[in-house]
Amino acid sequence: MPLTVTPLTPVFCAEITGVDITKPLDDATFAKIRSAFDNHSILIFPDQPMNDAQQIAFSERFGQIERSGGVNPGAGTSFSRQSNIDIKTGAVIPKDDRRMFYQKANMLWHADSTFKPVTSLCSILSAREIPPVGGATEFASTRAAYEELSDAEKAELEGLIVEHDFIYSRGLVGFTFTPEETAKFPPVRHRLVRTNKNTGRKSVLVGAHAKCIVGWPEDRSRALLDGLLACAEKPENSFRHEWRDGDVVVWDNQAAVHRATPYDTERYRRVMERTTITFGGAPEFPVGTRTAARA
Repeated sequence: MPLTVTPLTPVFCAEITGVDITKPLDDATFAKIRSAFDNHSILIFPDQPMNDAQQIAFSERFGQIERSGGVNPGAGTSFSRQSNIDIKTGAVIPKDDRRMFYQKANMLWHADSTFKPVTSLCSILSAREIPPVGGATEFASTRAAYEELSDAEKAELEGLIVEHDFIYSRGLVGFTFTPEETAKFPPVRHRLVRTNKNTGRKSVLVGAHAKCIVGWPEDRSRALLDGLLACAEKPENSFRHEWRDGDVVVWDNQAAVHRATPYDTERYRRVMERTTITFGGAPEFPVGTRTAARA
């Protein structure tokens, strides 16, 4: 069966069949996958059960893998583990454990790694073990949000810089870091408008990590960022993926946001392994100190 790209919505997201991504890919095949990624932002590969080595090999076709950090149990490795299972013991993590509290922020709309000095190109998430009920992932197109703006609104966004702050975003769900952890995550700045170099299409870099527009009053800043996110998450610009064992999903962190949805963490096991590909290059702006709110 030849590689087939099937769009799942008129706006974004496609399913890819007819290829085995657990095996080495020739350049021509990967070029088709990369083209589909640039055009559809979200790629779903059904029935592709993979181990760590296979996921790393596939991920590296997109670029350099980030090392994970924070409180994630995979910190220091190529993987960010999204799970309620203790990585060392295999036991279910209690719901009141700090590690589960940390994961609650994953239910906020966000793009991975925007809180880092260099943003990420994409993430690859493989379903190793899924619950029978719940645990879907929802996606929203920030490219669609940009393209729905008027010409005047698009002009206003050009040149705007956003401060992204991991401590701020985790604080939205009440999670607190230790002083030592906080010191590892200074705020960073990125341009709001992003351009896909392969298609020329633009998007906006928003989500939970986006704290404020640099130089704007807090109320005006929040109104713009929240308004762009609200446009992205409209039903016609969003997609909900119900996971199946062996699914692999690739998403564009420059052109989409995503969020986890609940499942019964005490009754069901869930093991998902994520690799994240750095956008590459040098930071857009020097790492700075946190911006105080302006009236």
